Amino acid sequence: MDIKTYKYPDKKEWEVLQRRPELDVTSLFDTVQTVLNDVRIEGDDAVRRYGESFDKVRVTDLQVSESEIGEAELLLTDELKQAILTAHRNIERFHASQRFEGHEIETMPGVTCWQKAVAIEKVGLYIPGGTAPLFSTVLMLAVPARIAGCKEIVLCTPPDREGKVHPAILFAAKVSGVSKIFKIGGIQAIAAMTYGTESVPKVYKIFGPGNQYVVAAKQLVSLKDVAIDMPAGPSEVQIIADDSANPSYIAADFLSQAEHGADSQSVLVTTSEALAETVKKEIECQLSKLPRRDFTEKSLSHSCIVILKSDYEMTDFSNQYAPEHLIIQTANYAELSAEITNAGSVFLGPYTPESAGDYASGTNHTLPTKGYVKMYSGVNLDSFVRKITFQEITEDGLRLLGPTIEVMAENEQLDAHRNAVTIRLKK
Repeated sequence: MDIKTYKYPDKKEWEVLQRRPELDVTSLFDTVQTVLNDVRIEGDDAVRRYGESFDKVRVTDLQVSESEIGEAELLLTDELKQAILTAHRNIERFHASQRFEGHEIETMPGVTCWQKAVAIEKVGLYIPGGTAPLFSTVLMLAVPARIAGCKEIVLCTPPDREGKVHPAILFAAKVSGVSKIFKIGGIQAIAAMTYGTESVPKVYKIFGPGNQYVVAAKQLVSLKDVAIDMPAGPSEVQIIADDSANPSYIAADFLSQAEHGADSQSVLVTTSEALAETVKKEIECQLSKLPRRDFTEKSLSHSCIVILKSDYEMTDFSNQYAPEHLIIQTANYAELSAEITNAGSVFLGPYTPESAGDYASGTNHTLPTKGYVKMYSGVNLDSFVRKITFQEITEDGLRLLGPTIEVMAENEQLDAHRNAVTIRLKK
């Protein structure tokens, strides 16, 4: 297939070139709200009914048993178990380094303020079934939740037609410290974790990707019932490259993103026309060998190559596009990376494929899409904690600070606020 190429577009045209595939879930809200309401009222019965309707399997015991978790370990190859353990170690090491250390600050004599990080007590993790078992997402969500100190980590994932959960998901959940695992998918899983049922505990924040119905369900429940990790949409990658880059590496990165889903998007920005042509040929060559070719080709229809005049234009284009994943393969990638202000996760140099962050380097792959990186961070340790502020004022401190508070309260016409200070100062 011929990927669209744009040569030296004017900056006024960039916004059009940067449009993402539209995922408008508002049309699903009526259907989703019906399921949410039924699960809230009927609990497990509604969960089982919708599981049978959507996942085509009737599950009697919604919670995965200890024997099923033990059996899963025996079904995996030693090679896969070791890979999961290596990824787990790296993810744990990176996220443990993000622990918050609060400091007491005396803002003026006798006035001391500080913060304390406290874990969100109950969190829910949604792991899609779909076309592939995303056991890597279990690690990305459960490991920081455990490090943060969340007391209850609940995981929901859809079962297969035999009512089983993929053994790699169960093994990853076990090594990551998940408290309870449930064979529940889709809208009903989000509803169960939001409202609680006879089997599923109610949680305070829900994490994880999913299809358009899951996205819609998370949007609706986040309006008043529970917090969610971030807005979600189709996955995306942008690559910045010059004529020093390896075309086969770029093509491989382009295609690895494209196979995420039919609505995924890959964008190459380069200063080299020759590289652009070579990359297109390399994409066609590699695509012909992929087992998911038809699936991947749909994604490539949303993708493009943009040829620009300078390094400055490439970083400017990137910061305007604000990609979920950004790969920089240029001779001066360290220099260009310093100019990046909007990106979810950045991959530097020829030997850092996006796949590393997706699986095992240690960084988190749960990231904002659709330009939301301009105002949201990806999942990190802070995603699982709250910060409580404390303050203590001595008698001398209140003598110093009190008049300031009195003047401000008086001018806001909040006399009771003013009196709370005045009554102490008079004493």
